[in-house]
Amino acid sequence: MAISLNQSIRGRRARYRPLAEINVTPMVDVMLVLLIIFMVTAPLMTSGVSVDLPKTDAKPLNSDSEPLTVTIKADGSIFLQEQAVDVGELVAKLQASSQNNPDRRIFVRGDKDLAYGRIMEVMGTITRGGFTKVALLAEQTAAPPATAPATQPAGAPGASVKPAAGQRK
Repeated sequence: MAISLNQSIRGRRARYRPLAEINVTPMVDVMLVLLIIFMVTAPLMTSGVSVDLPKTDAKPLNSDSEPLTVTIKADGSIFLQEQAVDVGELVAKLQASSQNNPDRRIFVRGDKDLAYGRIMEVMGTITRGGFTKVALLAEQTAAPPATAPATQPAGAPGASVKPAAGQRK
């Protein structure tokens, strides 16, 4: 209500006095429009190499520092962060990016339609380069089943990446 009608004790009509109230409806309208704009544009602002990750029910890993990401697209091309690299120069670029820190966490993202052998070839190359914390990434499913047994994903804290047969550690 924008005005109030006050009556005096004697029964005569008093003057109209405006109330000092803030109308928040326009502010709420503007905030809702801004919220919708940010909700639509936020997914468009993410950058990186687009791959179709497989789904998993495993819990996400906590990490202390920003991990290095190696992405393998469906056509077999390899990217370090967002830069295309050849498998032969992958270890050198990883060492340069991590300042020769073998404990730096490295995430390997592989397209779900990619051959498993190609992913293992890249992971083997990384572990032969001396890196010990290598993990595979997968997309989270909507809701994990309540009765699923607790398993530890590859690359989780406490899990180790073992070299393939015939490879040295």
